[in-house]
Amino acid sequence: MAQATARHILVDSEAKCEELKKAIEGGQDFAEVAKQHSSCPSGRSGGDLGSFGPGQMVPEFDKAVFSSDLNTVIGPIKTQFGYHLLEVTSRS
Repeated sequence: MAQATARHILVDSEAKCEELKKAIEGGQDFAEVAKQHSSCPSGRSGGDLGSFGPGQMVPEFDKAVFSSDLNTVIGPIKTQFGYHLLEVTSRS
């Protein structure tokens, strides 16, 4: 079965998500932005979600993880939890 590792940042608005994406694309460190802004408990560890397989995350997130380019910040991705920025760090 496919496996991926990813990290993410969860915020409550699309505008905030876009703002943070621009900051990361402008050179800010993803992990530091996650620690400062993510409302998910994973923010404390730089947004790291560890390793997981298809079907373990909400569908919108799952689709993005298993179809996006590696090491590229994607988003905003809207789920029932809010708006996510996502970076897939590995996939097998």
